[in-house]
Amino acid sequence: MVWLIDYFTTYLYVVKVVAITLAIMMFISGIDDLFIDIVFWVRRLWRALTVYRKNERLDYRALYQPDEKPLAIMVPAWNETGVIGNMAELAASTLDYENYHIFVGTYPNDPDTQRDVDEVCARFPNVHKVVCARPGPTSKADCLNNVLDAILQFENQARLNFAGFILHDAEDVISPMELRLFNYLVARKDLIQIPVYPFERPWYHFTSLSYLDEFSELHGKDVPVREALSGQVPSAGVGTCFSRRAVMALLADGDGIAFDVQSLTEDYDIGFRLRQKGMSEIFCRFPVLADPHKKRLFGQRRRTADVICVREYFPDTYQTAVRQKSRWIIGIVFQGFKTHRWTSSPILNYFLWRDRKGAIANFLSFTAMCVALQLIALWIYQMLASDPWQFLSVFQGDMWLVLLLWGNLILMCNRIVQRMIFVTGYYGIGQGLLVIPRLFWGNLINFMANWRAIRQVIQHGDPRRVAWDKTTHDFPSVAGRSPAMRPVGEILVEQGAISAEQLEQALVNRVPGLKLGGSMLHQGMISAPQLARALAEQAHVASEDLNSLQIDPALIARVPAKVALHYAILPLRVEDDTLVCASESAIDPVSLAALGRKVSMPVRYVIVPRGQVVVGLRYWYLEQRQNKRQLVDGAVRSGMLTAEQGESIWQTWVSGQLLFAEVLTSQLHLNEAVLKALLLRFERSDLQFGEFLVAEGVVNDEDVTRALDRQKALQPCMETLLHQHGISSLQIAALSGGVS
Repeated sequence: MVWLIDYFTTYLYVVKVVAITLAIMMFISGIDDLFIDIVFWVRRLWRALTVYRKNERLDYRALYQPDEKPLAIMVPAWNETGVIGNMAELAASTLDYENYHIFVGTYPNDPDTQRDVDEVCARFPNVHKVVCARPGPTSKADCLNNVLDAILQFENQARLNFAGFILHDAEDVISPMELRLFNYLVARKDLIQIPVYPFERPWYHFTSLSYLDEFSELHGKDVPVREALSGQVPSAGVGTCFSRRAVMALLADGDGIAFDVQSLTEDYDIGFRLRQKGMSEIFCRFPVLADPHKKRLFGQRRRTADVICVREYFPDTYQTAVRQKSRWIIGIVFQGFKTHRWTSSPILNYFLWRDRKGAIANFLSFTAMCVALQLIALWIYQMLASDPWQFLSVFQGDMWLVLLLWGNLILMCNRIVQRMIFVTGYYGIGQGLLVIPRLFWGNLINFMANWRAIRQVIQHGDPRRVAWDKTTHDFPSVAGRSPAMRPVGEILVEQGAISAEQLEQALVNRVPGLKLGGSMLHQGMISAPQLARALAEQAHVASEDLNSLQIDPALIARVPAKVALHYAILPLRVEDDTLVCASESAIDPVSLAALGRKVSMPVRYVIVPRGQVVVGLRYWYLEQRQNKRQLVDGAVRSGMLTAEQGESIWQTWVSGQLLFAEVLTSQLHLNEAVLKALLLRFERSDLQFGEFLVAEGVVNDEDVTRALDRQKALQPCMETLLHQHGISSLQIAALSGGVS
């Protein structure tokens, strides 16, 4: 038994040496962290006493002042079935912005994700599928390069230049005001990063909630201090907006390739590359304090809990968390050290050191925890045993070690308090108190991620050869997801309006300048009400009939002319504080949400027979008050026509009326997404639509002239219809004189 005690005592001496080494290294790391704490709180106090006493904080309403610049959201998607659809649906229904497009990068060997994206594209014209050149998974950077190529091609087609390029993942939940914030800053800043706050899970999900602790402190304190001292901001890979100038510089740097395809953390890499080019970067914590009476959990701060941020679920299992964090460690520590050597800037080198010390700190924390547990066990033994061996005496007698351990204890308590403060500020005191037990589990995950990262680097021999090891995420459920639109021809056949043979004939003999439904209507294969019912079923809304000349003028006044013409709608009535509008075609969710913001109330729509909205727009908003209806009514009153004949002539004339924009875009084969991008710019223009397209370089004067001629040829002439019923030109002239 004595020999066992001797061996154990020797082991304790070894533990003492390890403990001393750990204590010294942890003290250095703790002082490093304390420096960041001091800078943050001193800077915050100084700004409160100086800057914010002289200047009011920027109100969120200021974000509405700049015109909406076109923004592109880039989403890499590998095995994201069932996720990307929810993201697009949630973005369309919640984003307080309209001039944006989502480009989703998919892979040729991932048909399930492609099918999901195709469904989304059918419902959302601002969502575009990109198929990468190589089978996946490659790397996130490679996928983003393919997406960026597609964006540049879309720009050429739509005659626009995106002002900002935004990184997001398919599982991200985007804050409603995020794009407004990027739109406000992108003209002055080249990299804009907003905070990331993981979604909560039940309290016992320690793995997922450990991310909550880390991101709360990182994006609440560490990154703001980094930006203030060095001007450099690391991208989080989501919630990052690059200016056009930044993207063009990255493309020029890489001979047309913006993102480093061998990097596992291409976002981190880009932050340094842009800073080296002297570009401006900002980490923006911007609160939207729209509801002063909003209830909050105990401990939540208004300016923290209401900040514009990215929300998402992080990995909830031990294995997936280790995989993800090992990828981050390889990218930031090993690949980062190989790509970004030490610089000439001492401040930037300091933050490079902080990035890279994680590979050491993770081992230190876990090893220190193991040593502490052994010492606690020995202390409990000595306290409870009747005649115990005094093993802890090995650690006695060195006052400097005692002081060092006390110093580390104080620094550790400070670390816990700091983390609790930042977690509580966003999530409330409940999550803040759970920081303490989660700290030990988080240390274990980080330790194992370090081991895995080192093992992978040794296995491949070069950190840049490690493959992309994507982790899967969850997405919040979205209620009432809309099914994809069915083809209108298929619906008409199902409703019995036409036969399958007639549909085939209509597809072959389509009238130039018209869509399929309009073509069949023009050829007399279907009636306007039949087309309206089919379009309503396609869009999953109701269909109604409308007298577009008898609308309450007060309702017309609620919708500005530019807005009504942009969306081709007429206001019908207000039901349950919702404006009901008439449209001749489906309105996508993004446009419907934007329309609601522009009229300051919720909006829903119904489909009406073809021509009724066009006639109403011309009458109410283009002030063509001498309307053809009065001409028909005059003929009926004069006995030239029966009431039935007059109504038939009127319906024939109305159903043939077309918007010039429809004829022109159909003739030029502009896709719906391109058209919407053009209409957003047209809404701010004082030109006629044709003149605007010529000025934008989309068409030339000859195209406009041909489209006007085509519109005239396709639309029935009221005088011709009256002639067909035996009314002479002199009688029509007399009726026109009576009308005027």
